[in-house]
Amino acid sequence: MDIWAQLLQGFAVALTFQNLMFCLIGCLLGTAVGVLPGVGPAVTVALLLPITTKVEASGALIMFAGIYYGAMYGGSTTSILLNTPGESATIVTAMEGNQMAKRGRAGPALATSAIGSFVAGTIATVGLTFLSPLVVELGLKFGPPEYFALMVLAFTTVSAVLGESTLRGLCSLFLGLAIGLIGIDNQTGQARFAFDIPQLLDGVEVVTIAVGLFAVGETIYAASKLGTVDEKLEQMTGSIWMKWDDWKRSFGPWIRGTLIGFPFGTIPAGGAEIPTFLSYAMEKKLCKHPEEFGKGAIEGVAGPEAANNASSTGTMVPLLTLGLPTSATAAILLSAFQQYGLQPGPLLFETNSALVWGLIASFYVGNVMLLVLNLPLVGLWVKLLEIPKPQLYAGILVFATMGVYGMRQSAFDVFLLYAIGLGGFLMRRYGFPAAPVIVGMILGPLAEEQMRRSLSISQGDWSIFVTHGISAVLLGLTVLILLAPWLARFLKKKDAKSS
Repeated sequence: MDIWAQLLQGFAVALTFQNLMFCLIGCLLGTAVGVLPGVGPAVTVALLLPITTKVEASGALIMFAGIYYGAMYGGSTTSILLNTPGESATIVTAMEGNQMAKRGRAGPALATSAIGSFVAGTIATVGLTFLSPLVVELGLKFGPPEYFALMVLAFTTVSAVLGESTLRGLCSLFLGLAIGLIGIDNQTGQARFAFDIPQLLDGVEVVTIAVGLFAVGETIYAASKLGTVDEKLEQMTGSIWMKWDDWKRSFGPWIRGTLIGFPFGTIPAGGAEIPTFLSYAMEKKLCKHPEEFGKGAIEGVAGPEAANNASSTGTMVPLLTLGLPTSATAAILLSAFQQYGLQPGPLLFETNSALVWGLIASFYVGNVMLLVLNLPLVGLWVKLLEIPKPQLYAGILVFATMGVYGMRQSAFDVFLLYAIGLGGFLMRRYGFPAAPVIVGMILGPLAEEQMRRSLSISQGDWSIFVTHGISAVLLGLTVLILLAPWLARFLKKKDAKSS
């Protein structure tokens, strides 16, 4: 079946009334959490995982994806009007967008942000549509050694780029790998890290860890920062529509931002922050009015907003085709797939073709929905900023508790949730990224299985990982990523001494 036929099949799934409703709910929730500082898409998806276990997989995943890219739209509203990025990827938007708002141009800033997000999201979805089958074709050539090497590469890149320190990222990863080992080993029947606690013999639910780290931990952290930041909401004045000159100055940045953001999303490069800064730097260099940067240049909003939306769609390429999450929210989405007994990767395109293409088709639908929802309803989104933070955070904790308890009606799960939540708060407080924990927990057991199968094929010969071409290249890349920072520092010191 060619790509067009599969995409049409996907639209048949995405355009059912039920899935359209899930897409709409996802877009609304995503925009809302993007607007609210401290409540990101990872927290929201984690929070919804326990209560969507009875929902059909396609509907739930379409909703989760809507939350992910909807948050990218919503984050710009807070950045422009409040100068507080709702999402880390909208930091650059706050720099120029808030200056535009102070000059009475909040409307054009919000408009270029929403239209740019639509343009970037649509172009990136086209890229996702045509690039995914090519990556799947490559993935089908992988055997156990290649998969093991790919997962080792994923462990290293995610730990190295999702956080400020590689060492802290690796510590988080090893914590996740250890949690993934809890329970009875399927091959030997031995209990591992269960500490004679009967509830741990079946392992720990990924959902409990995700909700604990991202919902409870992040909420406690956000609550601890309450009142430390001075927030001033800029009033909407003037027209919301862009003038002809605004359109001319925005079009180029939209396209360039998309071309920068999408490739960054497809590789483990630390999420959408880097492409937004690159886009900002490029627009500052190319702009005919560089003196306006720092005072409210529309190019400084249009380019970075396009970059962060294209990047968020790009993360779906490695997630769907290879099962590799390249951002924190993608790691939570991976756990959502596993909740339904699905493992993203090349085989998912063959075994659940309708679901995967339905999800991809929902991106086209969701982008149109977000464009329609964002600008006309901007007054409603601004009202969300008036919700008292203490009540909001308390509501999140109550919701998280009820969701986790509802899964198995187990008091032990609630105790575990808050123990992990406290751990998540301490990790956030001291700069340890949480996403590698989820990646290690989910991919660790899979990597162990692939390693065992590889050694079984080679009769215990470890050289199988370097004698297979693809596997050797992937492991070589892993070593390079680990050594590159030290090598760069060494060369810098050497240059300094010689000069």
